Order: sequence, then structure tokens, then C-alpha cells
Amino acid sequence: MASIRENIQRVVIKCGTGILTRGIGELDTERIYHFCDQIADLRRRNIDVIVVSSGSIGLGMGTLGLNARPTENIPLLQACAAIGQSTLIDTWRKGLDRHKIRGAQVLLTHDAVRERERHINTRNMLDMLLSRGIVPIINENDSVSAEEIKFGDNDVLSALVASFTKADQLFILSTAPGLIDITGTGKVVPVVDEISKEIEGMAGTTASPTAVGGMISKITAAGIATRSGCGVFIGSGRLDHILSLWFDTPLNPPEGTFFVPHGDAIGSRKRWIAFFEKPKGKVTVDAGAREALVNKQSSLLAKGVTHVDGEFSINDVVEIIDSRGQPFARGISQFSHIHLQQIAGLSTTDIQSIFPRRRRLEVVHRDTMVVL
Repeated sequence: MASIRENIQRVVIKCGTGILTRGIGELDTERIYHFCDQIADLRRRNIDVIVVSSGSIGLGMGTLGLNARPTENIPLLQACAAIGQSTLIDTWRKGLDRHKIRGAQVLLTHDAVRERERHINTRNMLDMLLSRGIVPIINENDSVSAEEIKFGDNDVLSALVASFTKADQLFILSTAPGLIDITGTGKVVPVVDEISKEIEGMAGTTASPTAVGGMISKITAAGIATRSGCGVFIGSGRLDHILSLWFDTPLNPPEGTFFVPHGDAIGSRKRWIAFFEKPKGKVTVDAGAREALVNKQSSLLAKGVTHVDGEFSINDVVEIIDSRGQPFARGISQFSHIHLQQIAGLSTTDIQSIFPRRRRLEVVHRDTMVVL
């Protein structure tokens, strides 16, 4: 892993609520300043830094006298975020100012990276900030986010940011020391080469009254980032100098779990299909079609389609599901749900007779499909 560290030019650092606060409504200013010291160290190494910072809702909860995250009361949750965000970003600003580094607040909702043009605009904006030596400090815009436009949690948000900014390394720092082998040794797993069912089984949710996600969301985030060619390190943000140590001691790294990036990282357009755009519908296929898509990199033909769910139009992203109900791929449909229901199970010859003017008869072409 020493060579991986030597080639890093851009990192994303996700800091969880548990390490940025001392409890509900009480910000840990000293901890944030300590992270700013490490960010300055990375900048001296000519490494671009993007921060994804949680904590705004927890701070707002303290101001409003709440003891638990108001998950069922969306307006109250949004109010907590609005109250806490100003204090959070001001503290980051002051910490960076000590090193004469300028920070920039960036609040994102899922639609800012889901719609293709806005996705590109958001990426270009972040690239511009980084090119000017500015550290973007990102959070989900919880003060306006509704359920249909939420990322879900900042672990997933950090992985999506790492993906579309082409970061080399994602650090997910929280109160967890890493991925613990709860079914075996009880110790932190140092390296994960592949996210298998066994690895997923080691995850658990969070019991924090201010946070969401837990290790399950961190493994989901690691899956997104590593498929994008980005390494992921999950460790405790309470460990002093954890970022500097990770770079300085490759042969004796700090405790945590490193997820190895995929060697066959998918391209930017397919990353958008796989991780950013929300599928509009579901297409179930038979065993033969699944085999052809997964192992032969084939396009999806109507003959292999057995069922269609949801309402979608031409060029919408759909989820592709096997006969057991398990999603295994996503892609851009060349047919609307109405027409796909009409041709499901038919041969190419039969479809040509129904749509004589169509040149492309694949349901999903392999160039616009990603096997998950």
C-alpha cells in the first residue's frame, strides 16, 4: 500500500457527528482545529482536500433542547440543520484561518448530482475551488432536503463526492476504529480486498441519538468509492494525527480498515448510472439474460425480460433484477415501460415488425449498463 500513498493527489475526508461534538448541541472545537492542522499538513504535501462534515443537526438539536434525532418530523429536522450549520461552518473557517487556508461551504441535495448537467456543473465548481487552493466543506443540505432528494447519510455522500471528483482516497472518520470482525476474531479487519457477503455481515447500525447509518452505510460508501477507483480508509477520528500517520507510516499504519480500490474502475458516465441517478423502474430478467449480462458483457434484449415494474420513459435509468428479486445491474432503457411491457419476451425479429422504424432494438445497450 506504500505505492498507493505515494500517488495520492486528492482526498475526501468525511468527519462524523460523534467526533465533531462532545454531545448533543456541544461542538468539539478542539477536534475540528486538530483536523484543520492535518488538512494543512496534507496541503503541504500538494494534496487536494475536500471535507464532508456532519454535525449540523446535532448542534441544532442542542439549541432546541431535543434529546433524540427528530426523524419523523421533517420540518423540525430541517430547522435543526439550519440552526446548526452556521455554527459548524464558522468553526471550520476559524480552524482553517489559523493556517491561512480558505474554506468554502457547499451544501448539496441529491438532485444536484443526479441530473446529468447539474452533476457536471457541481463537479466543475468543486474543481475550480480546489484549483484556487480552497478547501470545500460539504454537507447535505438538510435544511431543505425532502425524502426524495436525500442522499441518506454523509457516508454515502462522501463516497459520491469522491467518485465524481475523481479522488484517490476517501477517509471515513467516526467513533468506530474500523470494520470489526464481530463473528470471528473480534478485532479490526486491516484490509478488505473485496466487499463480500461475509464482510457485509460484520456491519451494524448506529445507536447514536444524533447520527444515522453506522457501519452498514460505511461499507455501502466503500463499495461506491472503490468501484470508482478510490481507496477507502475507515478509522477513528479520535486518534490523534490519524491522517498524517496514514501517510507517514505505510508499514505500520494507524488502526483502521483499508478497502482496496478496484483495478477495473468504471468510467464517469457509468458511475453516474450506477450511483447517482435514481432508477425510475425495475426490469426483471431470466437466468439466461443474467448470465449474458454478468459474464458475457452483453446488451439486454427483450427476449430475456420477464416482468416490468414502475413508470419510465426512454433514456431513464432502470434497475435490472434477477428471478430471485436481487438487483444486479442498472442501465439506460431504450424503451418506455409501456412499450417494454408490450415486447417483453419477444425476439428481435418480432420487435422489428412492431417497431419497423427503430434502429436500436436492445432494451439496455451494454455501453449504458453497469453490473453492480
